[in-house]
Amino acid sequence: MAITTAMIKELREATGAGILDSKKALEANDGNFEKAVEFLREKGLAKAARKASREANDGLVTAKISDDGKRASLLEVNCETDFVARTDDFASLVEALAQQTFDNPDIDSVDALTAASYAGNPAQTVADAVQEAVSKLGENIVIRRLDQYALAGEGVIESYIHSNNRVGVLIELGTEGAVADRAGLQELAHDLTLHVAAVNPSYISAEDVPADLVENERRVYMAQLADDSKPENIKARIVDGRIKKFYSEVCLLEQPFVKDDKLSVQKLLQQSGKQLGTAMTVRRFTRFEIGAN
Repeated sequence: MAITTAMIKELREATGAGILDSKKALEANDGNFEKAVEFLREKGLAKAARKASREANDGLVTAKISDDGKRASLLEVNCETDFVARTDDFASLVEALAQQTFDNPDIDSVDALTAASYAGNPAQTVADAVQEAVSKLGENIVIRRLDQYALAGEGVIESYIHSNNRVGVLIELGTEGAVADRAGLQELAHDLTLHVAAVNPSYISAEDVPADLVENERRVYMAQLADDSKPENIKARIVDGRIKKFYSEVCLLEQPFVKDDKLSVQKLLQQSGKQLGTAMTVRRFTRFEIGAN
């Protein structure tokens, strides 16, 4: 009996087995779907489907960066438990996926990565390789998110992975002109990645915060003062102060610098710009943390 692509697809969806394994199972059983399912179950290749619905809230974050600081990638891969996250097999899979992502700058989404041929075995897709790891390690494994940076203009890209591999950061620091002290620029960028990892800002500047979010915060603060007997102009000033504090909590440039809380990150950039001979800006940052949205 001829084995069609549709038959292979149906078996894959039902069992979670890889393309080649599904094809072999159908060929070995003359296209009989039920026997092919049993064939895969007996070989332990259908276990992945039952694990696919289990939550994967542990895992590893890893980064790759070019020697010249002009390209970088960040990847988060989840599993179910810390036990599996600490295994060599899981770490090797994450490392291989991170390297493949970095080696292919056109991969801009998880879907694009999972659909690609797996660098470790071109006969498989990345999705197939992940399913094999699920069967071997006995836990659901999910490529959760990725990001790729390419430097736009002058400046530098820096990455940071916390020692537990549960938090990772990319940052792109832009400059108006070339910087002679590249080591100083790299050190500043590294300090900023440490800050983002520790303080977890949501936006770069106050201008980036959605207007409706700010307005909602303002309404909340006004409601909190509804029964206060203070004059309205005093209440307005109090609310303005709380909005300023809100910005200092969620905006990178407004936050006290983690290594010197007497300086805001904005002031740090201004001081460093004078020392390095150029104005500089944070163009973007990405922060992945296991278990966080």
